Amino acid sequence: MNNLKRRVAFVTGAASGIGLGMTRAFLGAGMRVMLADIERQALDRATVALRTELPPDRADDIAAVVVDVAERQSVFAAAEATLAAFGKVHVVCNNAGVTSGGLIEETTEGDWHWVVGVNFLGVVHGCQAFIPHIKRQGEGGHVVNTASMAGVLGAMPAWAPYNSTKFAVVGLTEVIRQEGREGGYGASVLCPGGVATNIYRAPRNRSERYGPQRSTVARDVTAEDIGKGLDPDVVGRLVLEAILADRLFVFTDPRMRGRVERRHAKMLADFDWAARSDALTRAGAPGT
Repeated sequence: MNNLKRRVAFVTGAASGIGLGMTRAFLGAGMRVMLADIERQALDRATVALRTELPPDRADDIAAVVVDVAERQSVFAAAEATLAAFGKVHVVCNNAGVTSGGLIEETTEGDWHWVVGVNFLGVVHGCQAFIPHIKRQGEGGHVVNTASMAGVLGAMPAWAPYNSTKFAVVGLTEVIRQEGREGGYGASVLCPGGVATNIYRAPRNRSERYGPQRSTVARDVTAEDIGKGLDPDVVGRLVLEAILADRLFVFTDPRMRGRVERRHAKMLADFDWAARSDALTRAGAPGT
């Protein structure tokens, strides 16, 4: 997409953090935005604040809807609300995310269902609800799925649910991008490093159906470091730039390149080991 003015964006987790940063960037580019969030009061505050930043004749460029991304029907209802408000949708940002930590034996079934439901299935639901509309419109579009550097680097002890879902989002986005070649839309995966958000407070919106929040490791680590992170508004502007440039990966911290290179070097070393392994060489396997 090379012209976003008057196009419509849908953003989850839009009441704060990266979602709010994306929303500001999109509005600044002349887009119309449907803000979606699970927390009604925060959503109302964000909507009011954003309207004060716009000229009066653009007040209708903002709408808001409460959504639980872990619930498929809730996301589909939000898609219908977006179409009812703006008639079309072009950019979909599946951004809502939560975190829960602890050693693997400490995490509960509820922890896994909550984190997988929001971080991964929430992305799946967003893609399923909106991509058919983008394809039907025939005007182009773009999907942005928020993962994390944790979905590229992996090795973060005591973050198993979070890391697992972020790897899943990366893989899903690569598939979606390929499907978009024929479907007429692009796709990007946002892999933030440290960003000053309030994700560590995510358990405040954890549904009772997942049981109590007992694990604290990931939340405490995030709370300690989060204030030093990148301004979410900067991330929002970066995402806007990445959409226009049709980038697959959107990285917020170029300093992490070396860590990615080292991870890939370890993978290549294990390919070399496999090629020399007794089991494969004895079997005459291809590549040995």
